[in-house]
Amino acid sequence: MYIWHKPQWQHIMQQRTNLPHALLLRGRAGIGKHEFALKLSQALLCSQASEQQEACGKCPSCLWFVEGSHPDFRLISPEDAEDTDEISKKKNAKKSQISVTQIRQLIDYLSLSHHQTNSYRVVLISPAETLNIASANALLKMLEEPPIKTVFLLVTSQPQHLLATIISRCQAIDMPLPGKAEALTWLKMQAVKNAEDALDYAGGAPLLALQISEEGETNSSLIKNLVLGAKLDPFACAPLFLTIGMERALEALQKWIFDLAAYKLSQTLHYHSQYSSALQALCKSVNLKALLNFQDKLLEAKTTANHPLHNEVQLENILLQYTQLFRPI
Repeated sequence: MYIWHKPQWQHIMQQRTNLPHALLLRGRAGIGKHEFALKLSQALLCSQASEQQEACGKCPSCLWFVEGSHPDFRLISPEDAEDTDEISKKKNAKKSQISVTQIRQLIDYLSLSHHQTNSYRVVLISPAETLNIASANALLKMLEEPPIKTVFLLVTSQPQHLLATIISRCQAIDMPLPGKAEALTWLKMQAVKNAEDALDYAGGAPLLALQISEEGETNSSLIKNLVLGAKLDPFACAPLFLTIGMERALEALQKWIFDLAAYKLSQTLHYHSQYSSALQALCKSVNLKALLNFQDKLLEAKTTANHPLHNEVQLENILLQYTQLFRPI
């Protein structure tokens, strides 16, 4: 658990003896919500919790949890989904949705009795926005008639993609960003270089800033391709972008386009000050109307980033549109 989420921890633990059957942990990506949910799950299952209601880390329950074998805990995420689509069976292919099969298996699991009769059973669903229509409706039935002594923890960065009926059956816990000084202190403790630049690029989310810092070489390669403008090769570049995932790839493009438009209109930059010369050069050939239209297309694409489309083909098309923003000088 990160220090900036301590108030949320205390709020939940005040209800420990009478927890709601479902908690919705919602907030920006990259702030530690998933880690918080794991820590909370372990604490709820621990048989010897501390005075601060944190897991002891030593009891059999904690040892099972750390080993990933606790019989009263289930983690449901897209990576767990069985792949029946031959097209998606590429090596290292990342699942994008929680399937209805996973939820049906969860229903079967919850029909069994608890392993530890005096403890909660915990189901962690993360990220919850990756539930598709079928799996969301199957989950809704469980939330309407929840099993006894079972707590559902739903973690989301995009609550707008959840069914309103699911949200209404959860107690929402807003997970905030830390203050900038607090986030910078934490990043410096992680030995992040240029911590302030990384944090600004991540929109104030410290874990995302840490990830961006660790992906420094990859991010530099992405920018070097975008600097090429009309000369960028969409088909060679798309796999590189997808190494950071479709959603992150679209965010990287959105930030680049934002700075390109900002420089074109007012000679200001927000995310890429170190690439001011390259952006200035691109501005000479960019079509402003097409650039603003492209921003809208990226926003639309972002809303379906978790859809099980062929991401590489989709991204190739987006990058091809990017090259068409520039006129020959």
